[in-house]
Amino acid sequence: MALADHLREVRARLLKVAVVFVVGIVVAWFFYDQLFNLILQPYNDARERLGESVETEPYIGGAGGPLLLRLKISALAALVLGSPLWLYQIWAFIVPGLHPNEKRWTRLFAAVAGPLFMAGVGLGYYVLPKGLEVLLSFTPANVQSLLEFGDYFRFFTRMMLVFGVSFEIPLFVVLLNLAGVVSGKALGAHRPWIIVGTFVFAAVATPSTDPFSMVMLALPMTLLFLVSEVFARTVDRRRAKRAGNGDFDNLDDEEASPLVYERDSSDYRRSGLDEDDD
Repeated sequence: MALADHLREVRARLLKVAVVFVVGIVVAWFFYDQLFNLILQPYNDARERLGESVETEPYIGGAGGPLLLRLKISALAALVLGSPLWLYQIWAFIVPGLHPNEKRWTRLFAAVAGPLFMAGVGLGYYVLPKGLEVLLSFTPANVQSLLEFGDYFRFFTRMMLVFGVSFEIPLFVVLLNLAGVVSGKALGAHRPWIIVGTFVFAAVATPSTDPFSMVMLALPMTLLFLVSEVFARTVDRRRAKRAGNGDFDNLDDEEASPLVYERDSSDYRRSGLDEDDD
């Protein structure tokens, strides 16, 4: 395709994504109360656990704050719920230019990435009340903690994204192994440093900064990394086995491979030759 054709293709798919996004906002607008309660529930759980030891209340600041907050929540819901459609548009734009083996890897990514991301978001939602409880517990006695809901919404969104995206990292490790960039042996050799780096990443990435949230993020990431290492070693063994059975991927670019072309009778019939002809 010419560059202009590519640009027209991008424009058409962006328009489709925009339509899906706008429709999602309109639909989410009518479910605002349910979405608001879903987002506020971790805060209510934390406040219930703290009991009377900490006095805290949420509030919305500014005359236009309620309307802006409703738009933000509706936009977030549209982005999440419409993700299968806009991810498909990205897939449909990229896949025609891929080789068959690359398409196989991207299918693996598409099949596993979504459930992994949702699992990470679910874990973040489960961990958030404990993180809020730890943070609110530092409120001094005889002082009321007022939580601006816009700030809480940004905190909530960041927490969900950090947990969701973090669960995708082991999947990228697997894809790098399938592409031949990283081997299972190399992952095993650097395993201690990778685990330490995982805990450091969890400590920096979690917005709540409490040790409970850090551990709850680092432990599943470590487990997923170990699973990806086992998968990479399995793939490497299969590659080595194929190489021993005549797979020539391990040959140098300038080294000749003993390829033999065998014809059957159908090849000769299609060419109009007899099997005895040269």
